[in-house]
Amino acid sequence: MTAQRVLIVGGNGIISGSVTRLAVEHGMNVTLLNRGTSTLRPAIDGVETVIGDADDPASMRSAIGGRDFDVVVNFRAFHPRQVADDIELFSGRTGQYVFISSASAYQKPIAHLPIVESTPLRNPFWQYSRDKIACEDLLVAAYRERAFPMTIVRPSHTYDCTLIPIDGGWTVLDRMRRGVPIVIHGDGTSLWTLTHARDFARAFVGLLGNPHALGSPVQITSDESLTWDAIAGLFAGALGVDARIVHVASETMAAEVDYGDGLLGDKAHSVVFDNSRVKSLVPGWQATIPFAEGVREIVDWHLADPSWQQVDTELDAAYDRLVAAHSR
Repeated sequence: MTAQRVLIVGGNGIISGSVTRLAVEHGMNVTLLNRGTSTLRPAIDGVETVIGDADDPASMRSAIGGRDFDVVVNFRAFHPRQVADDIELFSGRTGQYVFISSASAYQKPIAHLPIVESTPLRNPFWQYSRDKIACEDLLVAAYRERAFPMTIVRPSHTYDCTLIPIDGGWTVLDRMRRGVPIVIHGDGTSLWTLTHARDFARAFVGLLGNPHALGSPVQITSDESLTWDAIAGLFAGALGVDARIVHVASETMAAEVDYGDGLLGDKAHSVVFDNSRVKSLVPGWQATIPFAEGVREIVDWHLADPSWQQVDTELDAAYDRLVAAHSR
């Protein structure tokens, strides 16, 4: 059997790097299209790389020439115009186009848990999410009207060892190490789902070339839900310290700290996901890496390289102001 020819736009990111490695291990012929500037993760053996810019359709067209692919995956599409260009570029040239959307597109506030693929899409807080919804709308229309062979994948908060999946990153961990209070939004009891990139990749690669995945969305997340206080506690435990937590209303934090709109548009809301659909499409798949294991990878990776232990002094000062205001 001829190996699947897979074009991955991106390929060196948190999710896409794990997906690329696993696709190669599965014997797929993988071509990466990116700008060739990423140095964070080591080069992946067994892939072809072509230089192009996902935000420039002419650059992408030039990079791939007249080639076609069994599967095209775009990890770098964030705006409707990019997706519209992709539909034009890859129509008739691929058997499956996979768009990476976001679970943040689901309605906020969320009316019912667990979240399933049919949960309505609406996010009045975050433009990023609204752009992803608009991208999905284009793909659904292209599938219905032109039989464009699309699959929409919705990850939630996916991480690897390079990412500290808590707002503030190393600055928060540094505060833990110094024994000063950290700030958690709300009362710390809202539920959050964190998915290791290796778990995500095992499900995702099972969707590539899968005819049953065409024409509809699929969410891929862990089945584990943790409170934000528990997430902070796991980081503190991996650092060998206790977490001193101060709770501040999400709206107050968003006004004081520049987290973008991701706090009010996503993290402030409890999320629990039902992954029945992806499990039916990829038999035997289960997320197997608990966050307690993943957090040790993250901490070990950051402690091993001081260059990744960067404190944002302005953010640190903002946390001090929030803690002081709470004390008053």
